[in-house]
Amino acid sequence: MRSRFTAGVLLVSALTVSAVPVGAAAAVVAVRVAESYQVSTPVDISASCSSQNAETIQAVDPKANAVYDEWMGCKGIGFSRSTDGVKTWSAPITLQGSSGQNGQRTWDPAVTVGPDGTVYAAFMVSRSGQSYPVVDASHDHGASFKTVGAAIPPATGDWGDRDFIAVGPDGTVYLTWDYGPSAAAVTFLCAPDGSCSFATGDLNAVIQKSTDGGHTWSAITPINPGFPNGGGDSAPLIVEPDGSLDVVYQGYTVTNVPTDDLTVAYTYAARSTDGGATWSAPVRVGPSAGTMDDSEWWIDGDEALGPDGTLYATWDTQGTGTGIGTGTGTDTGWLSYSRDHGATWSTPVQAPTDTLNVPHIMQVAAGPAGIVYVGWLSDSDPRGYAQYLRTYSVSKGWLSAPVQVSQGFGSPSVWPGDTFGFSALSPTRLAMAWGSAVAPTATEDDIWAATVDVSLPSSPAAG
Repeated sequence: MRSRFTAGVLLVSALTVSAVPVGAAAAVVAVRVAESYQVSTPVDISASCSSQNAETIQAVDPKANAVYDEWMGCKGIGFSRSTDGVKTWSAPITLQGSSGQNGQRTWDPAVTVGPDGTVYAAFMVSRSGQSYPVVDASHDHGASFKTVGAAIPPATGDWGDRDFIAVGPDGTVYLTWDYGPSAAAVTFLCAPDGSCSFATGDLNAVIQKSTDGGHTWSAITPINPGFPNGGGDSAPLIVEPDGSLDVVYQGYTVTNVPTDDLTVAYTYAARSTDGGATWSAPVRVGPSAGTMDDSEWWIDGDEALGPDGTLYATWDTQGTGTGIGTGTGTDTGWLSYSRDHGATWSTPVQAPTDTLNVPHIMQVAAGPAGIVYVGWLSDSDPRGYAQYLRTYSVSKGWLSAPVQVSQGFGSPSVWPGDTFGFSALSPTRLAMAWGSAVAPTATEDDIWAATVDVSLPSSPAAG
């Protein structure tokens, strides 16, 4: 079995490439792209972990030229690293405390890097009637990990899901996750070729922090109003250079309390200037774009911070229909930005060129000032799941048509995970990773990784 890989390179020319078709309804038209993308040949970084590998997420440490990927797989939560700028990858390991022993279940990886180079890898566990995040830490750039702590809720019988982790400039570690006091209140809608969404439940986006490297954690603090019936979930977190916290989260409309029926959702932004103790009133991001419905099973909503302080958010919305993948309705991916710390947001712009009623799993990474990279994983092409990329300038608009980063297509009948890895190793060098069941292993996902070097136009992009 291979444990290290060397990547090849594919140059996508700005002068000769045509727009990559991203769905059966998308016309194939010649486009003069404003930049070029040098895409490495995708490599399988999970090859030595048999069975399903999916839902990767990623962090980078530019000072160490390192990329870290964490995913569901390897008989628990898998992890691999590259410390040479993604020329080679380590053999994957299983994170400590994540194997399924004594009835334990683990899911939803999250990873970040502290200012001192410490790698924090979190994941959700279900143990002894409780669900909560566990945090492992590495002080040798991801070569080895030890479990340092867990954010255990105060009582049994709770519900927990999707964690995110970030570290402030002073070393404070922050966790956001989805929490409800009663697991019995949560009911699910599960897709045959995806994961699950929520029909009812006491959903809340919450935060906890640690000032001792993840060993002990503060009490649970709600981010969304209306706790414990707030309808909030999935809250990716950014710590700004001054220590302020920014989140975007998916906020569902809750009706018929106490059964907590969940209807449509919007993307909301909130901010804390006191370490997460209090939060601003949530602001709807791009309400004109529409709403999400309760059949959406992937992680919706992502945020990035540009070097000039601009916040960027991506998400997708569903039009009228009877659920994702039914052949009716639409699904549209969006980008919006804020130049006042999330108080107001730009009019949303559509990122994928299609609006087919299939998942568009949207994520965002910041480039140079005024430039942002938007990625999405979708099976809008009839051949299956593929990873796409597009670049936006706040002053010039879209700088290119969508470019396909993946070379193969993943089976649309195999769940690829609810997230993918997407990071800027430098302002113009991107690291990407995604789950996909590509032939000949089309019944199980592998984690594929690639780099993209972006040649931006020479004229200033920020406006």
